Amino acid sequence: MTTPDCYTCSKEEVFDNLPPRECVVHDQHWRVAHAFNTAVPGWLVLLPRRHVAAVHDLTNAEASSLGLWQVKLSRALRGMTGCAKTYVVQFAEAEGFAHVHFHIVPRMADLQPEHRGPGIFDLLRRPEQERVTADQADQIALSLRTQLHGHPNAQQPDHGI
Repeated sequence: MTTPDCYTCSKEEVFDNLPPRECVVHDQHWRVAHAFNTAVPGWLVLLPRRHVAAVHDLTNAEASSLGLWQVKLSRALRGMTGCAKTYVVQFAEAEGFAHVHFHIVPRMADLQPEHRGPGIFDLLRRPEQERVTADQADQIALSLRTQLHGHPNAQQPDHGI
């Protein structure tokens, strides 16, 4: 079920036509997208495939695979970017983005102190010339697909992490 005026649900309605950056990988419960308007290559967003406004509203099936997704994506980002760690963050408070979503952000070892922790969100508000382009995000998505599944067109995750 989708909800009108929900950005995430609007993407689910055109699921079969999404570019790689909007559907890095997916399963029946979750879809992974590369964040837009970010200056951080590999900033991922893990999204439930149905409209959910609060974590406590996840089904048991969605909840049981959530941690697997977070770990699998963190491992893939580490393998691809060499990041020191990943941040996993969930607020879902911005207008139009109340759909639950988890940010999985590669935190590089040389990240400036002011951008560590919650300061990472400042990198979502950088000038356009500093942002990851749509083409770059598509290339990152395809690389992550390969990292996760060994084939650039792979869609279904293997939860046997």
